[in-house]
Amino acid sequence: MAELMLFRRDVELAGSTVALEVELQRRVEDGLEQMLGIRFLASEYPTGPWHRGRIDTLGLDENGSPVVIEFKKGSDNGVLSQAVSYLSWLESAHHEFEALVRKVLGVEAAESIDWRRPRMVCVAAGFSHHDRVAVQRLPERIDLVRYRIFEGGLLSLLHIDSSPGPPSAASSRRSREREVAAGSASVTPAAASGMGAGLVPGCLRDLYAEVDEALTAWGEVEVVPLKHYIAYRRLVNVASVLFRPKHEAILVYLRLAPDSVALEEGFTRDMRGIGHLGTGDLEVRLASAGDLDKAAPLIRRAFEAA
Repeated sequence: MAELMLFRRDVELAGSTVALEVELQRRVEDGLEQMLGIRFLASEYPTGPWHRGRIDTLGLDENGSPVVIEFKKGSDNGVLSQAVSYLSWLESAHHEFEALVRKVLGVEAAESIDWRRPRMVCVAAGFSHHDRVAVQRLPERIDLVRYRIFEGGLLSLLHIDSSPGPPSAASSRRSREREVAAGSASVTPAAASGMGAGLVPGCLRDLYAEVDEALTAWGEVEVVPLKHYIAYRRLVNVASVLFRPKHEAILVYLRLAPDSVALEEGFTRDMRGIGHLGTGDLEVRLASAGDLDKAAPLIRRAFEAA
């Protein structure tokens, strides 16, 4: 993974770390939904006498998954064992967590919790090679995120590595390519993850294969089939895909500001303030390969900004 560098004109800005861990925690919590797509629930949450700890931050992500976030001002080789311990607590505390979501976010959010895919996000100044190897061997969903503080109060978060969790829960372009190389050529994009294949209507399967290729062309992307849509995510959802078989169309909701796009009736739509399944403020309607070609610059912009 390349080192993130920021420049002011031709001068590279020097990155640093925080003096106090709580400073990092508060800065990320203040922009939690914008930075990581996670709704805030609680800080310093006690895990009880058995697990004997305090979770830095608890949240619920945009796909309804419970999230535990831990912050380290430096590099800490113990962060992965802590992650597994806190995810173990989460597994045993469904009712407690649901009550917290109901209190903070409301009944609708509590009823939409997806317990199949709890997540751990570790934010630290750095991770060792062994951390990155270990996270690929763990069955839990864990994201490793490196932070830096820059002059002028800038905070950068760089996604270093992830464990997507159980093989039946999510897939990535890299894992699907491994399956095909192993002889699973009949595996379709949605079926490759072991769930969500029923989301893809037969009349849209060929078009969706092209859409899936376009959405996974920008590096490592996690493909998450959910109940009503398929999410394409890095640290946050970059795109959500829904199917409209009666209209023989695919709707793609992109994490892109509608104000930055010249909207075209019947092709793109500003969804701010309009309730819809999936996440993303810009709706793109695809009914043909030509529509996908026209949408390619928008898809590129969404992923470049993610």
